[in-house]
Amino acid sequence: MLISSLHKTLNELELLLNQLSNDDFTMPCKGLSNSTIGEHTRHIIEMFHCLENQYENGVVNYDRRNRDCRIQTDTHFALQCLADIRNQLEKDNKKLLLEQIVDEEELHIESNYYRELLYNLEHCIHHQALIKVAVLQLEHLKIDPDFGVAPSTIEYRRQCAQ
Repeated sequence: MLISSLHKTLNELELLLNQLSNDDFTMPCKGLSNSTIGEHTRHIIEMFHCLENQYENGVVNYDRRNRDCRIQTDTHFALQCLADIRNQLEKDNKKLLLEQIVDEEELHIESNYYRELLYNLEHCIHHQALIKVAVLQLEHLKIDPDFGVAPSTIEYRRQCAQ
């Protein structure tokens, strides 16, 4: 179920990126403090890359991202990165140690691969909601009304509509 939800969410992002020109992708959005769709896409991708690249050693630190500017400026490259992520999701669940510095204190928190995949799914949906703010300013784009909406909210809306 988790893997299929990840594929669905990443597919929604791919469908959007396939509609974007590089100009759309890199245009600053005033409603997002002048960040771009590309920057939010890069952030999503790099979080997944962190989990993928740090899976083997068992210590995940999302602050240690590459911040590859090519992802945020080239929609074709971003799409290739998303395809690569989708192809690498299915791994054995195993214990991981999440490492992060919070208020100058280094924290180590036990986690596991599936928990971190769930975190990345929720993080992706959150950034898709932000991307949607920019997309709604681009009238030539078509976007699913549920893009960037949490599955629990979609289900709640369905129940209310009945």
